[in-house]
Amino acid sequence: MRDERNPFGEMPPPDPVRVVVADDNPVVRAGLTALLSGREDLEVVAEAADGKEAYEATLAHTPDVVLLDVRMPGVDGLTALPHLVPLTAVLMLTYSGESDIVHEALRRGANGYLVHGEFTPDELVTAVRDARRGRPHLTPTAAGRLLAQLRGEGDADSAFGGGARGSWPDAGPTSTKNLSQLQSDVAQSVSDKSAYGLSAREAEIMELIASGMSNQQIAATCFISEKTVKNHINRIFAKLHSTSRAEAAAKWRGEERSSAQGSGGGRW
Repeated sequence: MRDERNPFGEMPPPDPVRVVVADDNPVVRAGLTALLSGREDLEVVAEAADGKEAYEATLAHTPDVVLLDVRMPGVDGLTALPHLVPLTAVLMLTYSGESDIVHEALRRGANGYLVHGEFTPDELVTAVRDARRGRPHLTPTAAGRLLAQLRGEGDADSAFGGGARGSWPDAGPTSTKNLSQLQSDVAQSVSDKSAYGLSAREAEIMELIASGMSNQQIAATCFISEKTVKNHINRIFAKLHSTSRAEAAAKWRGEERSSAQGSGGGRW
Protein backbone atom coordinates (compact mmCIF):
# COMPACT_ATOMS: atom_id res chain seq x y z
CA MET A 1 0.00 0.00 0.00
CA ARG A 2 1.36 3.37 -0.99
CA ASP A 3 2.19 5.74 1.84
CA GLU A 4 0.17 8.89 1.09
CA ARG A 5 2.66 10.93 3.13
CA ASN A 6 5.51 9.73 0.92
CA PRO A 7 3.93 9.15 -2.56
CA PHE A 8 7.26 8.99 -4.42
CA GLY A 9 8.80 6.31 -2.23
CA GLU A 10 11.58 8.57 -0.95
CA MET A 11 13.61 7.40 2.01
CA PRO A 12 12.67 9.30 5.16
CA PRO A 13 15.49 11.31 6.73
CA PRO A 14 17.43 9.48 9.46
CA ASP A 15 16.57 10.17 13.06
CA PRO A 16 18.65 13.05 14.47
CA VAL A 17 21.64 12.31 16.69
CA ARG A 18 20.41 12.87 20.24
CA VAL A 19 22.97 14.62 22.44
CA VAL A 20 23.40 15.42 26.14
CA VAL A 21 25.75 18.33 26.88
CA ALA A 22 27.50 18.09 30.28
CA ASP A 23 29.62 21.04 31.46
CA ASP A 24 29.62 22.98 34.72
CA ASN A 25 29.86 26.31 32.84
CA PRO A 26 26.35 27.41 31.79
CA VAL A 27 27.79 29.65 29.08
CA VAL A 28 29.66 26.72 27.52
CA ARG A 29 26.55 24.54 27.73
CA ALA A 30 24.40 27.21 26.09
CA GLY A 31 26.95 27.74 23.31
CA LEU A 32 27.26 24.04 22.53
CA THR A 33 23.50 23.58 22.62
CA ALA A 34 22.97 26.48 20.22
CA LEU A 35 25.67 25.18 17.87
CA LEU A 36 24.41 21.60 17.75
CA SER A 37 20.73 22.49 17.69
CA GLY A 38 21.35 24.53 14.54
CA ARG A 39 21.99 21.32 12.57
CA GLU A 40 19.02 19.43 11.17
CA ASP A 41 20.42 16.03 12.07
CA LEU A 42 21.43 16.88 15.65
CA GLU A 43 19.22 17.38 18.69
CA VAL A 44 20.31 18.37 22.20
CA VAL A 45 17.88 16.52 24.45
CA ALA A 46 19.30 17.64 27.82
CA GLU A 47 22.01 19.63 29.56
CA ALA A 48 23.88 18.68 32.74
CA ALA A 49 26.12 20.55 35.19
CA ASP A 50 28.06 17.54 36.49
CA GLY A 51 28.57 13.82 36.00
CA LYS A 52 25.62 12.78 38.15
CA GLU A 53 23.23 14.97 36.17
CA ALA A 54 24.73 13.62 32.93
CA TYR A 55 24.06 10.06 34.07
CA GLU A 56 20.49 10.87 35.12
CA ALA A 57 19.85 12.68 31.82
CA THR A 58 21.22 9.70 29.91
CA LEU A 59 18.87 7.33 31.70
CA ALA A 60 15.93 9.66 31.09
CA HIS A 61 16.57 10.63 27.46
CA THR A 62 18.64 7.73 26.00
CA PRO A 63 20.93 9.98 23.92
CA ASP A 64 23.21 8.72 21.18
CA VAL A 65 26.16 10.82 22.40
CA VAL A 66 27.15 12.60 25.61
CA LEU A 67 29.56 15.54 25.42
CA LEU A 68 31.31 15.35 28.78
CA ASP A 69 33.64 17.83 30.47
CA VAL A 70 36.46 16.42 32.61
CA ARG A 71 36.60 18.89 35.47
CA MET A 72 33.25 19.52 37.14
CA PRO A 73 32.39 20.00 40.81
CA GLY A 74 30.31 17.31 42.42
CA VAL A 75 30.79 14.23 40.22
CA ASP A 76 33.52 14.91 37.66
CA GLY A 77 33.59 13.57 34.13
CA LEU A 78 36.13 10.81 34.70
CA THR A 79 34.14 9.43 37.62
CA ALA A 80 30.91 9.43 35.61
CA LEU A 81 32.49 8.00 32.47
CA PRO A 82 32.40 4.25 33.36
CA HIS A 83 28.71 4.61 34.24
CA LEU A 84 27.89 6.33 30.95
CA VAL A 85 29.88 4.14 28.56
CA PRO A 86 27.57 1.10 28.85
CA LEU A 87 24.64 3.36 27.94
CA THR A 88 25.89 5.56 25.10
CA ALA A 89 28.87 6.98 23.22
CA VAL A 90 30.84 9.58 25.19
CA LEU A 91 33.01 12.36 23.78
CA MET A 92 35.22 14.18 26.29
CA LEU A 93 35.03 17.90 25.51
CA THR A 94 37.30 19.87 27.82
CA TYR A 95 40.13 22.37 28.25
CA SER A 96 42.39 19.78 29.91
CA GLY A 97 44.81 18.00 27.57
CA GLU A 98 47.13 16.36 30.15
CA SER A 99 48.47 13.04 28.96
CA ASP A 100 47.47 11.09 32.06
CA ILE A 101 43.88 12.38 31.92
CA VAL A 102 43.62 11.70 28.17
CA HIS A 103 44.92 8.17 28.73
CA GLU A 104 42.57 7.54 31.66
CA ALA A 105 39.53 8.83 29.77
CA LEU A 106 40.24 6.54 26.83
CA ARG A 107 40.98 3.63 29.15
CA ARG A 108 37.60 4.13 30.76
CA GLY A 109 35.84 3.94 27.42
CA ALA A 110 35.53 7.43 25.95
CA ASN A 111 34.92 7.46 22.19
CA GLY A 112 37.11 10.52 21.74
CA TYR A 113 38.85 13.43 23.43
CA LEU A 114 38.41 16.99 22.14
CA VAL A 115 40.35 19.91 23.61
CA HIS A 116 38.66 23.31 23.37
CA GLY A 117 40.30 25.67 20.89
CA GLU A 118 41.56 22.85 18.65
CA PHE A 119 38.50 22.23 16.51
CA THR A 120 36.08 24.18 14.36
CA PRO A 121 32.29 24.03 14.80
CA ASP A 122 32.07 21.78 11.74
CA GLU A 123 34.73 19.45 13.15
CA LEU A 124 32.81 19.20 16.42
CA VAL A 125 29.63 18.34 14.54
CA THR A 126 31.49 15.68 12.56
CA ALA A 127 32.92 14.21 15.77
CA VAL A 128 29.44 13.99 17.29
CA ARG A 129 28.03 12.31 14.19
CA ASP A 130 30.95 9.88 14.06
CA ALA A 131 30.68 9.06 17.76
CA ARG A 132 27.27 7.51 17.13
CA ARG A 133 28.92 5.32 14.48
CA GLY A 134 31.72 4.32 16.86
CA ARG A 135 34.42 6.32 15.10
CA PRO A 136 36.95 7.88 17.51
CA HIS A 137 38.19 11.47 17.39
CA LEU A 138 41.23 13.04 19.07
CA THR A 139 42.25 16.68 18.69
CA PRO A 140 46.01 17.38 18.27
CA THR A 141 46.90 17.98 21.92
CA ALA A 142 45.08 14.85 23.07
CA ALA A 143 46.64 12.73 20.32
CA GLY A 144 50.11 14.12 21.02
CA ARG A 145 49.90 13.64 24.77
CA LEU A 146 48.63 10.10 24.36
CA LEU A 147 51.41 9.26 21.91
CA ALA A 148 54.02 10.75 24.25
CA GLN A 149 52.76 8.68 27.15
CA LEU A 150 52.70 5.52 25.07
CA ARG A 151 56.33 6.25 24.20
CA GLY A 152 57.16 6.65 27.86
CA GLU A 153 57.61 10.42 27.67
CA GLY A 154 54.58 11.45 29.70
CA ASP A 155 54.53 12.98 33.17
CA ALA A 156 55.81 10.39 35.62
CA ASP A 157 53.29 11.49 38.26
CA SER A 158 49.92 9.86 37.78
CA ALA A 159 47.09 12.35 37.80
CA PHE A 160 45.41 10.13 40.34
CA GLY A 161 48.48 9.26 42.47
CA GLY A 162 47.67 9.14 46.15
CA GLY A 163 44.21 10.67 45.81
CA ALA A 164 40.70 9.28 45.66
CA ARG A 165 39.37 9.20 42.14
CA GLY A 166 36.48 11.52 41.66
CA SER A 167 36.96 13.09 45.10
CA TRP A 168 36.36 16.83 45.25
CA PRO A 169 37.15 18.21 48.74
CA ASP A 170 35.73 21.54 49.79
CA ALA A 171 37.89 23.90 47.77
CA GLY A 172 36.63 27.10 49.39
CA PRO A 173 35.79 30.41 47.69
CA THR A 174 38.34 30.08 44.88
CA SER A 175 36.51 26.99 43.61
CA THR A 176 33.72 29.26 42.36
CA LYS A 177 36.04 30.28 39.52
CA ASN A 178 35.31 28.44 36.31
CA LEU A 179 37.84 25.62 36.25
CA SER A 180 37.53 25.05 32.52
CA GLN A 181 38.49 28.66 31.82
CA LEU A 182 41.36 28.31 34.28
CA GLN A 183 42.61 25.29 32.34
CA SER A 184 42.43 27.36 29.13
CA ASP A 185 44.53 30.08 30.74
CA VAL A 186 47.06 27.46 31.80
CA ALA A 187 47.39 26.07 28.27
CA GLN A 188 47.89 29.54 26.78
CA SER A 189 50.55 30.55 29.26
CA VAL A 190 52.71 27.44 29.42
CA SER A 191 54.39 27.94 26.05
CA ASP A 192 55.33 31.54 26.94
CA LYS A 193 57.07 30.49 30.15
CA SER A 194 58.89 27.38 29.00
CA ALA A 195 62.23 29.10 29.64
CA TYR A 196 61.84 28.40 33.36
CA GLY A 197 62.26 24.69 32.68
CA LEU A 198 59.03 23.60 34.35
CA SER A 199 57.31 20.45 33.18
CA ALA A 200 53.76 20.72 31.83
CA ARG A 201 52.36 19.59 35.18
CA GLU A 202 54.58 22.01 37.13
CA ALA A 203 53.58 24.88 34.85
CA GLU A 204 49.92 24.07 35.40
CA ILE A 205 50.36 24.01 39.16
CA MET A 206 52.32 27.27 39.06
CA GLU A 207 49.42 28.89 37.24
CA LEU A 208 47.06 27.66 39.94
CA ILE A 209 49.39 29.00 42.66
CA ALA A 210 49.47 32.36 40.90
CA SER A 211 45.66 32.36 40.76
CA GLY A 212 45.56 32.12 44.57
CA MET A 213 44.58 28.48 45.01
CA SER A 214 45.53 26.56 48.16
CA ASN A 215 47.20 23.15 48.05
CA GLN A 216 43.83 21.48 48.70
CA GLN A 217 42.20 23.37 45.85
CA ILE A 218 45.07 22.52 43.50
CA ALA A 219 44.82 18.84 44.46
CA ALA A 220 41.09 18.83 43.69
CA THR A 221 41.56 20.64 40.38
CA CYS A 222 44.40 18.39 39.16
CA PHE A 223 43.12 15.07 40.53
CA ILE A 224 46.24 14.53 42.63
CA SER A 225 46.98 14.28 46.35
CA GLU A 226 48.10 17.24 48.47
CA LYS A 227 51.40 15.43 49.08
CA THR A 228 52.00 15.31 45.32
CA VAL A 229 51.14 19.01 45.10
CA LYS A 230 53.75 19.79 47.78
CA ASN A 231 56.37 17.76 45.93
CA HIS A 232 55.66 19.69 42.74
CA ILE A 233 55.85 23.01 44.60
CA ASN A 234 59.25 22.14 46.04
CA ARG A 235 60.59 21.51 42.52
CA ILE A 236 58.91 24.66 41.20
CA PHE A 237 60.48 26.81 43.93
CA ALA A 238 63.89 25.37 43.14
CA LYS A 239 63.56 26.08 39.43
CA LEU A 240 62.25 29.61 39.99
CA HIS A 241 64.80 30.26 42.78
CA SER A 242 61.97 31.29 45.07
CA THR A 243 61.28 30.76 48.76
CA SER A 244 57.58 31.68 48.92
CA ARG A 245 54.37 31.47 46.90
CA ALA A 246 54.30 35.24 46.50
CA GLU A 247 57.86 35.38 45.17
CA ALA A 248 57.28 32.47 42.78
CA ALA A 249 54.01 33.99 41.53
CA ALA A 250 55.66 37.38 40.94
CA LYS A 251 58.45 35.79 38.90
CA TRP A 252 56.02 33.55 37.01
CA ARG A 253 53.93 36.51 35.91
CA GLY A 254 57.02 38.30 34.57
CA GLU A 255 58.30 37.77 31.02
CA GLU A 256 62.04 37.85 31.83
CA ARG A 257 63.77 34.70 32.97
CA SER A 258 66.37 36.90 34.61
CA SER A 259 63.75 38.00 37.11
CA ALA A 260 63.78 34.47 38.47
CA GLN A 261 67.51 34.42 39.34
CA GLY A 262 67.15 35.02 43.07
CA SER A 263 68.37 33.01 46.03
CA GLY A 264 68.09 29.21 46.35
CA GLY A 265 64.77 27.43 46.45
CA GLY A 266 63.03 26.66 49.72
CA ARG A 267 61.02 23.73 50.98
CA TRP A 268 57.26 23.91 51.09
